[in-house]
This record gives sequence, structure tokens and C-alpha cells, in this order.
Amino acid sequence: MKHKFLKINLLAVLSLIVIAACSKKDVKPAAINEKTDKCEICHMAVKDNEFATEIMLENGKTMVFDDIGCMYKWMQENTDKKVAHSFVKDYDSKEWMEADTASYVYDKPIKTPMAYNVISFTDKKAAQSFIDQHGGSLLTYEKLEHHSWERNEEMIKEMKEKMKMHDGGDGMEMEHSEESHK
Repeated sequence: MKHKFLKINLLAVLSLIVIAACSKKDVKPAAINEKTDKCEICHMAVKDNEFATEIMLENGKTMVFDDIGCMYKWMQENTDKKVAHSFVKDYDSKEWMEADTASYVYDKPIKTPMAYNVISFTDKKAAQSFIDQHGGSLLTYEKLEHHSWERNEEMIKEMKEKMKMHDGGDGMEMEHSEESHK
């Protein structure tokens, strides 16, 4: 009788492990709707590009961000929220990947939507190739937690000047242009 009970419990535990393992692989980020999706931090439109990031909470709620720095700022401000998954896009292919599997490059001259100057790559080799060509420093997912997440003030000033020229001088409307991303 005890052996039958142990076998049933063992099967139940193994089933839960298999279900948990499969569910991690099956989780995909939500598609970005450029017309309606806004960054949770800066409230700017989120483009479906190499800078987009996404968080999925344990309760199923999904949030999108226009810059990896905005995503980290949100996580730092919402430590009480349980993040189940976080996604970033590969800078080259624009394909989604789990944030904890990516490699990252930080360099002050890298232009990102909110001037945090961090981009993500599928693997360390791709990130290192970018560094070899353009400069920068390699960051792991673990190092991102200790990154300063300071915005590049010179870049912000430059973006504001472009906005003033674009919207007639009042600087109230900020638009992401392809030029400001590269």
C-alpha cells in the first residue's frame, strides 16, 4: 500500500516538473501594436524594433517598454510585483528572446529611444562582434541588475532639440523617428 502511495506521489511530482518545464518553453511575448502600445515608464509609443522589451507578470499581465532602461526602472520601482518572464529583442534580427539568455552591450554613444544606451544580442559572440566594430562594454543579464541605468543627458538634450524643430518649438510632443534610434 505504501509503495502504491509513493508511486502516485512520485508520478504527480514528475508531472508537475514536466508541465513547468514545458510551460516555460511555450511562453511567448505578446505582439506589439505600434498604434496603441505605450511604454509603462515614459508613456512613449513602443515600436516593434530592436529596442522593444516586455515583462510578463505571474498574474499574466503583460507590459511593454520602448527601452531596456525603462524596463529596469519599472522593475526597480515595482519590487513587490512578481515577474514571470522578461523579453528583449536581438539588436540585429529584432527577434524576441528571454532577457536572461541575452548578452548586452553598453556604450554611451549607442542611441536608444530613452538614452539608456544598452542593446541586447542573442549571444555573447554577436555582442562581442558589435563591440569589436563600434566599441562598448559587454554586460551579462546578472550585471544589468547592478548597472547604473543613468540616461545620457547629452543625447536627451539632442532629442529635445529635434523635437522642438519637429513640433513647432513647444517641445511638448515627442516622436520616435528612425533617425533617433541609430
